[in-house]
Amino acid sequence: MGRFARRNEASSQLIAWGGVSRTADLGGPVHYVDFGGPAAAPRVVLVHGLGGSHLNWCLLAPRLVAKARLLAVDLVGFGLTHPEGRAATVQSAAVMLDRFVREVAGAPAILVGNSMGGMASIMEAVANPDAVAGLVLIDPALPLVRGVRPDRLVATMFLLYAVPGIGERYLARRRAAVAPGELVRQVLDVCCVDPARVPQELVAASVALAEERVAVGGLDAAFLSAARSLLRVSARRGRYWRAMRAVGSPVLLLHGEKDRLVSVQSAYEAAARNPDWRFEVLSDVGHVPQLEVPDAVAGLILDWLGTEGATAARRAAKPAAGSRTGTGPTGAPQGPGGTAAR
Repeated sequence: MGRFARRNEASSQLIAWGGVSRTADLGGPVHYVDFGGPAAAPRVVLVHGLGGSHLNWCLLAPRLVAKARLLAVDLVGFGLTHPEGRAATVQSAAVMLDRFVREVAGAPAILVGNSMGGMASIMEAVANPDAVAGLVLIDPALPLVRGVRPDRLVATMFLLYAVPGIGERYLARRRAAVAPGELVRQVLDVCCVDPARVPQELVAASVALAEERVAVGGLDAAFLSAARSLLRVSARRGRYWRAMRAVGSPVLLLHGEKDRLVSVQSAYEAAARNPDWRFEVLSDVGHVPQLEVPDAVAGLILDWLGTEGATAARRAAKPAAGSRTGTGPTGAPQGPGGTAAR
């Protein structure tokens, strides 16, 4: 199947999930997916993790769209936001996220971040509280708790990523030896307790995206820059814990019980340090609960929006300040701050 045929198939599947592919100019093209939602509903921005994309939200978004206006952004170097020489660290992701909230979604918004996207969302909430009405953190990147041994495979991978030169050679050799479809399956094996829970339509869309990205330059450098910055932030435990404590908006923390990348013990520690956060553990689930158990995740988010997160929902539903049109996402062919992909 040719590249354009794969793109058309992926676009058709995205439409089936209720999404419209768009691009905004935020110091360079930034791809995002507009899932629509009621005009009076709170604005919600979905932020994927390391190696992820807008596809990470295609199962969750349809379960939330009746109660929220949803945009899923591709961070620089991931999904369809190609690097083009831009920085891809988690710090730069937080800066770009601030622009996206203000210029595309409209501020304030509720940020839903998974893994590295959770870390970037925490940074944004601390640096720009006026732009963030609330946080939903789904297995966010967190400091390793002392005495907890990391997963051996995950620790080995991140050790390789961390070493200059070694990480570059590892990714190049892996890309040359492993087909995109197999790479997707390997990622799901690490991130999920049961990869079979992920629908084949989403797996196929992920493979098609990986195949499309093969010809894009600078992806390895962007990935390693993001991974190394994530490791640096996580290693400064005291500073990162203090940053979490400085979040002033309501927070819902969700974590998979059997997450191999971020131990659930780190989530228990985060919850203990932030007793005002709502904390829920999802049993027999890994690093991406929104893919493994989207119904359960959606139920918890919707319940939080009506209880502990009600003030966040009200703030995010007020008329937007700072979006280019001031109307928020609509699902129409021309969206705020961006143009629809054709």
